[in-house]
Amino acid sequence: MNHAQVTIDGTVFGKIGRGFMLLVGFGPDDGDEQLDYLVHKIVNLRVFEDENGKMNRGLNDVNGAILSISQFTLYANTQKGNRPSFTKAAKPAIAAPLYDRFNAKLAATGVHVETGQFGADMKVDLENDGPTTITFEK
Repeated sequence: MNHAQVTIDGTVFGKIGRGFMLLVGFGPDDGDEQLDYLVHKIVNLRVFEDENGKMNRGLNDVNGAILSISQFTLYANTQKGNRPSFTKAAKPAIAAPLYDRFNAKLAATGVHVETGQFGADMKVDLENDGPTTITFEK
C-alpha cells in the first residue's frame, strides 16, 4: 500500500505512507492468544517487492507503518435475508479493549502505528499497490 488515511468529522485522525492498512474486527472469544499470533504474522509478513520483483520484504525492510481501523462489519453474516447480521462480532465492551491492546502490541514491535477511533464514523482513503489484500485469522 502506498498511503492511507482515516478522517473523522472532517479531520485527518491517522495517516501513513507505505505500509499496511488493517481492517480489524474481533469475535467474542478472541483474546491475547489471537492478538499475539496476529501481531507476529503481520509484522513479519513479507509482501513488499525486493530488487527482483518478488514479494520478499517485510514492514521493517521498507520502513513501513500501520494504519489500524476497527471494523466490526467484517463479521457480517449475510446467509439469511437481505440485511446483514453482526451477532458474531464481539460487543464493544470486549472489542474496544482488544483493539487497544492489539495496537499497543503492534507498536511495541517498533513499527509506527496510527489508528482510527473505535466506534466512530470514519472515512478511509487508501491507495493500494497491487492490489494485495490478505485476511488473517486465528
